[in-house]
Amino acid sequence: MIQERLQERFRWLGDRTDPNFRADMTGWWRDAELLAQLGPALAGLFSDVSPTVIAGPQSRGSLLGPLVAIHLGVGFVELLKNHPSAADSDAWWQVTTPPDYRDRHLRLGARRALLSSGERVLFVDDWVATGAQVEAAHALVELSGATWLGAAVVVDGAERAHIRRKVNLRSLLHIREL
Repeated sequence: MIQERLQERFRWLGDRTDPNFRADMTGWWRDAELLAQLGPALAGLFSDVSPTVIAGPQSRGSLLGPLVAIHLGVGFVELLKNHPSAADSDAWWQVTTPPDYRDRHLRLGARRALLSSGERVLFVDDWVATGAQVEAAHALVELSGATWLGAAVVVDGAERAHIRRKVNLRSLLHIREL
């Protein structure tokens, strides 16, 4: 069962009183069998919908999102963080996040040519904590005119319960299980 394998390959670094206490998911990426199962497992959380594109934020959403996209036979759009607008001449959809788990406000963006009206978007990431990035991704998808289907994540650690309903959050694990 994938949940058991995720739990086995996961560890916490430091202790809860340490300001650098954090999750370590590197064991997930090192396990080839687990990595191969993640795309289908995350896609399976939304077997009741048919996305036309998967979206995920830098950096771990960019790792997991393509695994789901390949499994479903659709494309992937990377949502870039703090992309400098002067870096290219393309038009971008951009939104600012609420404070994230590091108390930062980020600019989340995607090229307009890659995300448009009529698309059915499934968001994929490794973890939701404050919900800031998934909430901003939801706003970005709405801004583009595309349809938001939901958010498939490995770990639900959402600190604000209303976020789960707002973004249709589904997960393989809840933080209490780690």
